[in-house]
Amino acid sequence: MWEGRAIGARREVAALATAGLGVAELRRAAIEVVERVVPTEPTCWASLDPDTAVISTTTSGANRIPAEYEPVPATCEYGGAEPHSFAEPARRPGVVARLSDAPRHRPQPPGERGVAAAGAGPRAARGVPGGRHVPGAAGLVRRGEFTDREVEFVASVAPAPASATRVAVRCGAHRTGGEPAIVVVGPEGAPRAATTAARAWREELDAIAPGRFAVMLRAVVTGARAAASGTFRARVRDASGGWVMLRASRLIAEDDRETVVTVERASGSELLGLLSAAYGLTAREREVCREVIAGRSTSDIAARLRISAHTVQDHLKSVFGKVDVRSRGELVARLRLEGP
Repeated sequence: MWEGRAIGARREVAALATAGLGVAELRRAAIEVVERVVPTEPTCWASLDPDTAVISTTTSGANRIPAEYEPVPATCEYGGAEPHSFAEPARRPGVVARLSDAPRHRPQPPGERGVAAAGAGPRAARGVPGGRHVPGAAGLVRRGEFTDREVEFVASVAPAPASATRVAVRCGAHRTGGEPAIVVVGPEGAPRAATTAARAWREELDAIAPGRFAVMLRAVVTGARAAASGTFRARVRDASGGWVMLRASRLIAEDDRETVVTVERASGSELLGLLSAAYGLTAREREVCREVIAGRSTSDIAARLRISAHTVQDHLKSVFGKVDVRSRGELVARLRLEGP
């Protein structure tokens, strides 16, 4: 019964990923899905800085933390005295950590709330030892204990909102460029659902070569299913010679094997690595190019890269020759707007 509920919940969250929701909207909807099986009181799903584990954004369920208590979590999280911070469970090798199972757990007086926390980032969901670079986590809070079955349910469902959030972040980053293009591919390799924008991309790519969109879709899905990270990306040319970016992510667990693919116009920053490789730029030359594209002066570049201004100029001279340009302006235009 519990396994069936987990599969159903993962499918519901997977469906949310195809709706083009923002991160907060998606999380609120996913919280409702989880709470049908695991009732909670205040619940907080958060994005974490991958390097410092500092909470960057939070989404609450229907029961929010009272405003007068909102400063308390921040004090507990960053004050250094609380051994069980919100982000701490995400650093552990498992997916879910129950407070009552913690080594230094302090018995709680009657009426005090118990906490179960789940690492909700893509890497945490796969149990990477140490849990480093975890981009998200969820805290489930209520009076009394969470049962073993409930903990198993949360652990089983956790990869779905993690991957769905990753899709929402990508689509949000490109929202200014038009409607997000999303395709959900089933285990047999055929699309199960697609947004209108995805259908438009299929028509554009198939106009270049019949079936091209399906071939690229299968390629990135196969790559994501084979990759330990569960993600894969590929760049393809469009009809005008520009670049299109396809990114695939395993959406939910292996028993379901659904994969989501997003399609969007490749940005200049995404193309930099591709173009740099095509022009044969060295690692240091690529760093100098990034600084030039950011609009920094020679002295600023030298300071940031800890090299002399003369060395910066030598690198730029080499880059100009490889890319066949004569100025910084031409270099920026080439790397931002053109393909090799």
